[in-house]
Amino acid sequence: MSEPNATSAPSEATPVISVVIPLYNEEETLPVLAERLTAVLDGVGEPYEVVFVNDGSRDRTPEILRSLHAENPRIKAVGLSRNFGHQTAISCGIDFAAGRAVIVMDGDLQDPPEVLPGMIARWREGYDVVYAIRQKRKEGPVKRAAYKSFYWLLRKVSYLDIPLDSGDFSLMDRKVVDLLRRMPERNRFVRGLRTWVGLRQTGYEYARSARYAGRSKYSLTKLMRLAFDGLVSYSFVPLRAVSNLGLFVSLSALLYMAYLLTARLLGDRTIQGWTSTVVIMLFLGGVQLLSLGVIGEYVGRIFDEVKQR
Repeated sequence: MSEPNATSAPSEATPVISVVIPLYNEEETLPVLAERLTAVLDGVGEPYEVVFVNDGSRDRTPEILRSLHAENPRIKAVGLSRNFGHQTAISCGIDFAAGRAVIVMDGDLQDPPEVLPGMIARWREGYDVVYAIRQKRKEGPVKRAAYKSFYWLLRKVSYLDIPLDSGDFSLMDRKVVDLLRRMPERNRFVRGLRTWVGLRQTGYEYARSARYAGRSKYSLTKLMRLAFDGLVSYSFVPLRAVSNLGLFVSLSALLYMAYLLTARLLGDRTIQGWTSTVVIMLFLGGVQLLSLGVIGEYVGRIFDEVKQR
């Protein structure tokens, strides 16, 4: 990844609140988002900054960001050289955020800015992380079922307890942000890292809105990839499951071999058919390929971390 291009100017005071928002082709939503967000933050009464991360947008998003910054220096923009993905864009924005509290939210107005004062109030009560919990999802039944299945599975196979219907929309204290920035891993699952650090955390319920314009940039395929990143990053269960499967297959093969030897000693000279042999060979070959695939995923991630790219 090339060095991000940042557009900023000295502000009148060190920000207390930083809002990080990743963007990808949000030209229709961006002006309305900026207007609503600044109105809310002006009412909070604390110095603030808004850090927009342009994740390789191909529409007028960069041009609109320059215009917004010219009108309000507290609105800053970080431009990535291409589309690196939602989680990377969030991490980049967190690196640039200077506030004592850092809020992460999406740029499609499904995370309404009007919720922020309530989350900030919880932070002032002493909580280090305030994660937003959706009261009702606006997605279709397939995506809702996929989300519920993922969180259920993640709780079962990992040491993380990410609340159901919570996402990346959250407020983090500076101590949490500093901990996240010390973690060098590249394949990030931000809500998992946020949960992993611990400290005092609480939820804040809100009504999630529908998209203001356009359609979701997170396809079902991307959501499945994000879920897989979360599972592999925080659980060794896939590796252990493959090991257990290999052990079961090996024991079964030994028992079957013992059965054949016993039958031969007792005078059974029936020649075994090719069908069972081929089936067993294919089954074992599939297990081996599955095992190599899972192990390869972990090795690939080790390679990615070692590169420190």
